[in-house]
Amino acid sequence: MDTLFIPNEGDFRRWIKDAVKECLENIPTQPMQTEGEEPLLTRKEIAGMFRISLVTLHDWMKRGLPCHKQRGRVYFLRSEVLGYLKQKGNKPLIEPEYPPYLPISAIDVTSKK
Repeated sequence: MDTLFIPNEGDFRRWIKDAVKECLENIPTQPMQTEGEEPLLTRKEIAGMFRISLVTLHDWMKRGLPCHKQRGRVYFLRSEVLGYLKQKGNKPLIEPEYPPYLPISAIDVTSKK
């Protein structure tokens, strides 16, 4: 006759701890960013670079400023924004500042499902 094993709270805790530990070990600590890959910038970072309000940035987006929408968020590539402004002839009065930002690569945003 087979014996029935009834797990207790300690067994469940150990199993969950082992599963979480295994998952965390498989996650890379820092996403690898290739040399030619450009980081994505948020609305706040772009507005800060050009010293404009988020309302003005939204207006620029409606007029054709290139942006990338992912999961309800809006991101920009610095080169695309500068290219657009050069093409339109809208040179900023002040050279853009470079605020500190968390590098978010295009691969990070598009690869998550």
